[in-house]
Amino acid sequence: MFTGLVEATGRVLALTPQGEQARLTVAMDFADELALGESVAINGCCLTVTEHDGTSASFDVLSQTLKVTSLGALGPGSLVNLERSLPADGRLGGHFVQGHVDDTGRIMDLSSHGQDHRLEISLPPGVARYCITRGSLAVDGISLTIAELGDLAAVFWITPHTFEATNLQEAITGQPVNLEADLLAKYVESLSGESNPGTGEQ
Repeated sequence: MFTGLVEATGRVLALTPQGEQARLTVAMDFADELALGESVAINGCCLTVTEHDGTSASFDVLSQTLKVTSLGALGPGSLVNLERSLPADGRLGGHFVQGHVDDTGRIMDLSSHGQDHRLEISLPPGVARYCITRGSLAVDGISLTIAELGDLAAVFWITPHTFEATNLQEAITGQPVNLEADLLAKYVESLSGESNPGTGEQ
């Protein structure tokens, strides 16, 4: 379980194909604090540490994960958001995030407005159905509040701190981003007897 509060950013060192899978290696400041088998959200996707040293950690990325997320578009030098799993005695400052990416969207607008930034993201139908104005959506692992909601797009206002502390500082229009809808909305849908065959989690 994660909160969507980005702990740090890291730089991709390599994304090495291994058959239909891949190995992702990321330089990060807390690599020496990790343990094998520990969970780290990379751009909102929960991955398991398979190797680590004092400066970097490696993760095996399954073929299904590559299909459902934007991780396959990463390359050496890409800036990624990092969050370790929430400890049992930790404070939930964002919202409930599982690290299970529902689908990807694309950045339609990222423009500065005074000190803040306007971020508009396209939403696939399978994600849009769970969104409400002033509700939560995880975008590349960042817990964001929806300011405006269209049929298949959402607008967020990004504070200077969030912009500078995440990969948004290097994001560009057209870039794919990982999306995870609110877990509570999914449970409500399930309990109401509805289903969503269009969503494909990894």
